[in-house]
Amino acid sequence: MLTIQEILKLLPHRYPMLLVDRILEIEQGKRIVGLKNVTANEQFFQGHFPGAPVMPGVLIVEAMAQCGAVLFLRDLPDRDTKLFLFGGVDKARFRRPVVPGDQMIMELTVLQKRGSSVRLRGEARVDGALVAEADLLSVMTERPE
Repeated sequence: MLTIQEILKLLPHRYPMLLVDRILEIEQGKRIVGLKNVTANEQFFQGHFPGAPVMPGVLIVEAMAQCGAVLFLRDLPDRDTKLFLFGGVDKARFRRPVVPGDQMIMELTVLQKRGSSVRLRGEARVDGALVAEADLLSVMTERPE
């Protein structure tokens, strides 16, 4: 399990783009389970949508990608010089809205790792119900100085 303080040491993201609050499980190089507490204070709820707040699907996918980055950055010795970027998103489906008060659990499983790229299968659940799923392609690059 990783706390928010440990996640902050691994990911370059900060408010309002840090979308992972805790890591619950890690099988190094294979699988990760992360948690996002969705609160009414999220910046995006101001405009998406007033009176009927819904977490944007693209941010659910981003939260899953951040969990995947933690999986690989955690044991990378020179991680401060690297960035994980999107290379692609396939088969994205959104099954039900994620709203304030939800606790979103994201599970990512490695499908393929080749060189500096990794393909992951991500699923996000709230109260055990599938809310989103996608295949993600992440590419590790050098961080600009």
